[in-house]
Amino acid sequence: MADPEKNALVENEDAEVIDTEGTDKDAELPGNILQNPELLAALQGRIQGMAGNPSWYYQSLPKVVKRRIKALKKLQNEQMLIEGKFYEEVHALECKYAAKYIPIFDKRKEFVSGNVEPNDDDCDWPSDEEVDDELSEELKAKAKIEDEKKENSTENNEEKKEENPVGVPEFWLTIFKNVELLADMVQEHDEPILRHLLDIKIKHHDKDPYGFTLEFFFTPNDYFSNTCLTKEYEMRMEPDPTDPFSYEGPEIIKCKGCPIDWKKGKNVTVKTIKKTQKHRGRGVKRTVTKQVQNDSFFNFFSPPQQPENPDENELDEDTEALLSADFEIGHFIRERIVPRAVLYFTGEALDEDDEDYEEEGEEEDGDEEGDFDEDGDPDFNPTAKNQKPEECKQQ
Repeated sequence: MADPEKNALVENEDAEVIDTEGTDKDAELPGNILQNPELLAALQGRIQGMAGNPSWYYQSLPKVVKRRIKALKKLQNEQMLIEGKFYEEVHALECKYAAKYIPIFDKRKEFVSGNVEPNDDDCDWPSDEEVDDELSEELKAKAKIEDEKKENSTENNEEKKEENPVGVPEFWLTIFKNVELLADMVQEHDEPILRHLLDIKIKHHDKDPYGFTLEFFFTPNDYFSNTCLTKEYEMRMEPDPTDPFSYEGPEIIKCKGCPIDWKKGKNVTVKTIKKTQKHRGRGVKRTVTKQVQNDSFFNFFSPPQQPENPDENELDEDTEALLSADFEIGHFIRERIVPRAVLYFTGEALDEDDEDYEEEGEEEDGDEEGDFDEDGDPDFNPTAKNQKPEECKQQ
């Protein structure tokens, strides 16, 4: 029986096949290939084609090896099922600690709303903006004189009102406008409403179906009568049975909004347009009005309709893209915005987010495309190719 490792089938450009099995020229073959440019080019092209196709090696394996690969895949699936159980326990632990956050977030809401004024102990935290200790006595004296002048001015009362607002004005609106992912959703007509956003809370679902609900609490306003708007997300902890090897941990698979009880004429999610229509026979014109969807942050609470079983019913590309973006926003609010709200308000968390990304495709110095002018380069010396660079002299 011939040794398969000694079989070398090389196809040249003329589709000729050379079988070297059983010949006495096996040792001479590499030299023959090097002496035949056409044969060498064909061989190199074939190797490059294989290298560009990751599955070529697997497809070339014998059936007995492929059978073992199937066993490995079954083991891989078993490992992923265990990983799903791991994430279920992680979710249970997350729910446990979420209860410990509630008193902290409630206190944050009181400070933001102005219902409670933080005491000295609450404010015992270093700040880069506190430079009073660094001010000279001269600057302090000048500041004191300016303050006395303001106190004697007739506009002092109005200035005091502006300098001492209630709570932290526009706390959540500022966060939404700072974060690019949310800023794209917020329209100018949304801002007066979002100034009434008092708090955002997360309610974790500790039983199957797993997931979470985002609760947006509003103060009384002229736009809708709801005091709380909700967005519910359902998550899958285990691998998708239809595509188990794509599993990378828990994923959001469904979301559900809530109705908004808009007051008359205040619904910012729709706009009225007028159209002029002409009768085909009589030529009479008439003007009709029609309501269409308007860009608004509050469309977030009216996501696209989803099938009961998303694994069995495929969505069109547009709906799938909208839901994918929605899932990303919901996850971001849950994981980053609510837990680190003050840092997104000040912009500190934005700097941390920027550090998570690296620039791609950045060209190094000297690698730019274009013509190179040797005569215009003062450092170019064609007669000194082997010249060593001068050593740096220490100062």
